[in-house]
Amino acid sequence: MLSRVADSLYWMSRQIERAEHSARLVDVYLNSMLDQGPQTGASHQQLLLRSLGMKPKEERENSYELARRLTFDLENANSIVSCISTSRENANQIREQISTEMYEQLNRLYLHVRSPNVIDEWRAQPSEFFAEVKEGVHLFTGVTLDTFPHGEQFLFIRVGKNLERAASMLLLLRAHAQSLSPEGDVDEGDSATAGNYLEWVGLLRSCSCFEAYCREYTADLRARRIVEFLLFDEEMPRSVRFCIDNIQRDLNSIAKATGRTRDSALARAAGKLRAQVDYASVDDILNSDFEKFLTEVRNCCGQIHSALFSTYVRYSVGATMSV
Repeated sequence: MLSRVADSLYWMSRQIERAEHSARLVDVYLNSMLDQGPQTGASHQQLLLRSLGMKPKEERENSYELARRLTFDLENANSIVSCISTSRENANQIREQISTEMYEQLNRLYLHVRSPNVIDEWRAQPSEFFAEVKEGVHLFTGVTLDTFPHGEQFLFIRVGKNLERAASMLLLLRAHAQSLSPEGDVDEGDSATAGNYLEWVGLLRSCSCFEAYCREYTADLRARRIVEFLLFDEEMPRSVRFCIDNIQRDLNSIAKATGRTRDSALARAAGKLRAQVDYASVDDILNSDFEKFLTEVRNCCGQIHSALFSTYVRYSVGATMSV
């Protein structure tokens, strides 16, 4: 497989995943702003920006103006429309490699978010717009699963998606770290404060995990259970462990398919990432430096990204000849 194909498949997948994640966060944020006072509104705004890896401003912005900027601003490379546009650009570069159904669905979503009247439609019904974005991404994911061969190229699509999911979840948890610390939790038999309860509901809804959490633990929200669920659950598709397990499995399959050695910088980075999660416990990380742990695991995701590109995209001529 050509390195440009791997590159485009990877970024097509990461960018569309990022768009869907941002749509969920901004939608939950706007819904949380209803009937909120100025002080609560300011803290929610800072929480949203930190969740997206952005530095909060000193002065509070208008909530809808901030949401509009995070959704439509093409000068912001991580806005929802920018991510969808970048995903489509990568699909254009490998048009002959992907299925017609994949391209048509991605193009349909792109045309919708770039239509002339879309901002007016968003202002009238923002939640409906975000629902359409999420549905469009889900349709693209389903079409990809059903129409794209599950070979070497498909593995790059899945690695991109799971790396983006893991990194986004770690960033989201880090933004909520203060309320999830032992000081923010409640003892058995006690109820969470109204502020923490609403924040935790928002956190779970931001990653489409609220119902799954309730099935696992009931609707009794506790910080320790939330961290355990979002970090370590082996069956929840958006948990960090689930993503890491899939990343390591797919990287091993790529190495086998390409004849690359598994004793490489990429394999070591993947092993380090897996070990950080395998040998961690909820109590240990919550009772030490929770934010530091999340940052270290996210940095490992960045190392995998860099090693993946060094190995399969920007590899040297000498490395190519030795394979």
